[in-house]
Amino acid sequence: MIKPYNIRLLLIFGLFLCSFVTVWGQRDSVAKQPVTSRKTYEPAPVVPFRDTLFFINAGIGTFSPKDRAMSIAEKIRNMSKDVSFNADSLNIIADGGYIEIAYRDLIIMTITENDAKITGKKQLVLAQECEKLINDAIIQRQKEMGWKNILLRILIVSLIVVAQYFLIRLINILFRKISERVEQLKGKIIKTVKIKSFVLMDEEKTTKYILFLIRLLRYLIILLTLYLSIPLAFSVFPATKNLANILFGYILLPIKSFFSSIISFIPDLISIIVIILVFRYLIKMFRFFADEIEKKRLTIKGFYPDWAFPTFNIIRILLFAFMFVLIFPLLPNSDSEIFKGVSVFIGVIFTLGSSSVVTNVVSGLVLTYMRPFKVGDRIKIGELIGNVVEKTPLVTRIRTPKNEEVTIPNSTIMSAQTFNYSHSARTYGLILHTKLTFGYETSWRKIHELLLEAAKRTPDVLEKPKPFVLQTALDDFYAEYQLNVYIKDADKMPRIYTAMYQNIMDVFHEAGIEIMSPHYLAHRDGNKTMMPDAFLPEDYQAPPFHMKVEK
Repeated sequence: MIKPYNIRLLLIFGLFLCSFVTVWGQRDSVAKQPVTSRKTYEPAPVVPFRDTLFFINAGIGTFSPKDRAMSIAEKIRNMSKDVSFNADSLNIIADGGYIEIAYRDLIIMTITENDAKITGKKQLVLAQECEKLINDAIIQRQKEMGWKNILLRILIVSLIVVAQYFLIRLINILFRKISERVEQLKGKIIKTVKIKSFVLMDEEKTTKYILFLIRLLRYLIILLTLYLSIPLAFSVFPATKNLANILFGYILLPIKSFFSSIISFIPDLISIIVIILVFRYLIKMFRFFADEIEKKRLTIKGFYPDWAFPTFNIIRILLFAFMFVLIFPLLPNSDSEIFKGVSVFIGVIFTLGSSSVVTNVVSGLVLTYMRPFKVGDRIKIGELIGNVVEKTPLVTRIRTPKNEEVTIPNSTIMSAQTFNYSHSARTYGLILHTKLTFGYETSWRKIHELLLEAAKRTPDVLEKPKPFVLQTALDDFYAEYQLNVYIKDADKMPRIYTAMYQNIMDVFHEAGIEIMSPHYLAHRDGNKTMMPDAFLPEDYQAPPFHMKVEK
């Protein structure tokens, strides 16, 4: 029978044995894991001359891929300087886990299993590819640096220079002929440039301007040929070939970018054209309706013919604004910061500088639909009387009876009283009136009769409605009368007033009634009457002075 303490010893020994086996197994598994470097590098290009031959992806020991690439490139450059270089001298040597590419006794590069693993190729295949690339690069380099090639390149550059010289001479001769031809065309095809009656440039100035543009074009063409010939000469020599590519790129890249932008813009351009055509025909349609309404061939209840084109202009502005909103996102670089900055700047300038303009435009719009006057109407604004000759969204122009043309902002008209004489004359007859005063010794019935007779004699005064007389005041020395007549043509107001005043004088003088200040008449004694001699009797004598002497 096993004792209890022996059982405990067995259990402790078993646990110890299990722990020892577990730790030893883990030690073996760790020991069997391959040791790898956690350090990673970026691929380094091998560039012995101008072009990259291949990339080094892994390091060896303390050598990083970059160090290996620089060492290999330096060795290739030294090999290219060997005039006795032979491609058969390049060898591939397998040494253990490495494969080396050697030239005679010089090891150019070593290819490890890690290099092959990264590229996904076998070591030998990778070595053969690298050997071929090195061999081709050295042979090409030696060909380029041979004295025959150098002489050939010098000859090509000389030919380029000579060709450029003759090309410049040819350009000069061609443009000289063009300039002479322009001189011959002066006065025939090249004439004075006018904008209506304004002479912008006479024949001499026009010819000089054209010759200046021709000279400028000649210089630009010469500079362009020089710019193209210099990179062409640089491209002959391997050392300056990259510089030639850069110079060509300054021209070719913008041209390529330009045409590429045009091609990519074609779908948007088609959309823009379609939008413009749609809005163009919409505007034509609204213009047709406006023209029909203005000519009264189409009537809309409550819509006046003179509203037609102002309304059309408002609709056209709104359509243009909507069209711009649709087109703007389709424009090239519309989302660029510069484009946005310019748009904001224009908006700020418009906002800050257009407050008075907007006020006048709104006032002009209100005046259009209020219809206080039309073009041709005789109106009075404040103290100004004249005919409306032009209405614009900003101002209204009026020509006075003295042919003075006055420009009034629409906002000023909105804040002033406006009298429309022409509308009153056309609708129900405009009343012209004048005020006269006579003493109480003359019967008011007689004065009424004479004033109506004067109105009857006045041309352009309407018989219906009839003229009428109003008595407007009874003062200390006289009674005040007002003659009122109807007319249909407000433009004749000054002439009608003149004729009416003349007829009033004739009628009253014929009746022997003076049109004189009652103040003077009441105190006159022994003075001749103020009527013209033609209206006085032949035996008329001035009354005597009356004197009274008190004792």
